Amino acid sequence: MHIKELEFEKPIIELEKRIQELKSSSSDEGFDLSKEIKDLEEKVNDKKMEIFRNITAWQRTQIARHPKRPYTLDYIGLIMEDFIELHGDRTFYDDLAIVGGIASLDERTVVVIGHQKGRDTKENLKRNFGMANPEGYRKALRLMKFAEKFSFPVITFIDTPGAYPGIGAEERGQACAIATNLKEMASLTVPIVTVVIGEGGSGGALGISIGNYIYMLEYSVYYVCSPEACSSILWRDVSKATIAAELQGITGKDLLKFGVIDGIIPETLGGSHKNPEETAKNIKTTLKKAFEELCSMPTEKLISQRYEKYRKIGEYSTI
Repeated sequence: MHIKELEFEKPIIELEKRIQELKSSSSDEGFDLSKEIKDLEEKVNDKKMEIFRNITAWQRTQIARHPKRPYTLDYIGLIMEDFIELHGDRTFYDDLAIVGGIASLDERTVVVIGHQKGRDTKENLKRNFGMANPEGYRKALRLMKFAEKFSFPVITFIDTPGAYPGIGAEERGQACAIATNLKEMASLTVPIVTVVIGEGGSGGALGISIGNYIYMLEYSVYYVCSPEACSSILWRDVSKATIAAELQGITGKDLLKFGVIDGIIPETLGGSHKNPEETAKNIKTTLKKAFEELCSMPTEKLISQRYEKYRKIGEYSTI
């Protein structure tokens, strides 16, 4: 599948193409171009640092949506062992926009749940572009209740534009399904750790992201509504999405400051799709550290910690 490069990455890509051309010439014609290649490689590294250490919220959104970015099943394969996927909500349908099951995080048995997008048109239609229907949220809740029954910690991976807004989803109780998950997750008696791995959009993200700890990958975003939707509502102009992204405060840095999340997990420079294994290793380290703390807490403290976390979001004082 051909992936169109992001606009702000073009200077890097042009330099990398030049390096490949020099390497090809050096190999085919026997010229020693090692010095020129080394100089260009240094320029590439400098340009990457310059671009990716100063990217805007809108550019970060583009990286979060990158079609080569690892999805939930990719991270499960890289981080965990013995994954057994569990299907269906026992009411209507097996929504493939949300996947989940049992796995081993080293020696610890966990229940893992996450949004799943597709890699091509056929798979995206099958996965509904990662936008869950009510049965997806009911499947997720069924797995969380299963985890509670057997005292397994829960991991959720967030990566969705939002819950599916179709007529059928509304007829089957989309809002009620999400609201029920919020209520039930607030009082779940096992630890819940959430990681935003791509885009965390609106109630579609919230439906499986009420956790004791919430982390975001470095180039992920987490928002009430997409920058495009926000700009359409405020200015009736989608082209102002870049402004909306800055004003919304959707990056990990913004949300850590506001107390919405608990930490930012580093990615490979330029995004996790550049080196999925390295990012997966960072996620695993974070998850293990979180569970070492949470799994030793008494149930009452575990629930109260979760409650206090959300009570503190949006705190303000008056004079």
